[in-house]
Amino acid sequence: MPFAGHEPRTPAYRGMLLALFASGVATFSQLYAVQGLLPVISNDFRITSSQAALAVSSATLGLALAVTPWAIISDRIGRRRVICAALVASVLLGLLSTQSPTFESLVVIRFFEGIALAGVPGSALAFLVDEVSPRAVAVASGTYISGTTLGGLAGRLVASFVGEPAGWRWGIAAVSIMAGLATLFFLLKAPAAQGFAPIRDQNLKAIAAKFGQALRGKMILVYAQGFLLMGGFVAVYNYLAFRLEAPPYLIPSSLAALVFLAYLSGTYTSVASGKVVARIGRRNTLRLSILCSAAGLALTLAGNLVVIVAGLLVFTAGFFAAHAVASGWVPVLASGARAQASSLYNLLYYVGSSVLGWLIGIPFMHYGWGSVVLSVVVLQAVAMVLASFLSKRDPSLGKA
Repeated sequence: MPFAGHEPRTPAYRGMLLALFASGVATFSQLYAVQGLLPVISNDFRITSSQAALAVSSATLGLALAVTPWAIISDRIGRRRVICAALVASVLLGLLSTQSPTFESLVVIRFFEGIALAGVPGSALAFLVDEVSPRAVAVASGTYISGTTLGGLAGRLVASFVGEPAGWRWGIAAVSIMAGLATLFFLLKAPAAQGFAPIRDQNLKAIAAKFGQALRGKMILVYAQGFLLMGGFVAVYNYLAFRLEAPPYLIPSSLAALVFLAYLSGTYTSVASGKVVARIGRRNTLRLSILCSAAGLALTLAGNLVVIVAGLLVFTAGFFAAHAVASGWVPVLASGARAQASSLYNLLYYVGSSVLGWLIGIPFMHYGWGSVVLSVVVLQAVAMVLASFLSKRDPSLGKA
């Protein structure tokens, strides 16, 4: 009898979720650790806020470019092995980056660290779909995304709290050590693959055919969600700390980093979105999440710090709910090319992070925070329009 997937409430299912949660923590704590250190890096190397943001964009660009090759490798040797290799390599590169003599060398090492990290998002959701029962995919994928939110939060906070008094190098080192512990947890808890069938005879023609299959129908509309929404999300977090450290707030870096606690709202909604999908469907949940995120972003235009933080909570909650829905939708729609489909989503997701997260810094330097809000709202509006063209019915749920 073919393997039908681990069922909820079984030890193997819990082990899978805990392992993928840990992999999300390890990956995104390292990927975004420097985002909490951008003002410190900017001052240390005497560069602009937009230039400092390249320390984030270089890693996300490396990740975007490597997601697809990692996905192809995972089809051959297995998802679990790829995730293990990616996490170990990324921790070593993270420690190496603390020895960077120049900003340029930091950017280069961060680029290669992003390449290493790409093995996790390039394989995690495919690993999950291979190993858990189909009816548990939406909730399980939300649990993985919640790990990415906590990882992003922990990486930024740890780096900021350590980095302000001790320097950015110690901030990155602390996050690398934390990621190393999460990697060890993954190695201990991830169950052996049972639903994976290796593909050993791939050639360029076969690979191209699979990517063609992943692009069929309205898949590109789901990919566009990742590109537009993630680009805007990273831009908000890249430049908000610079705003809070400037007049009239004049908040120190370590305290400004507390705004990253807004990630906790995303930790909750990324899991809760799976339950909402079961009630109103993926398309409606996606549109509702985008609308919620845009409303929260508008609140950050206020001058009152409490209102800004409240708006950031709502903005982050909406974004991660939308991301959980879109990323979990991809492998379901592309059942015959799951790894390739997930890698294409991640490719556009992180290209958006790299390109838009940096570009929006240009108007920010000239026109201030209002230009960031306007730019991101435009991206969200386009995403909302594209989401409206997604199918009303989803075969896995019987609804959109």
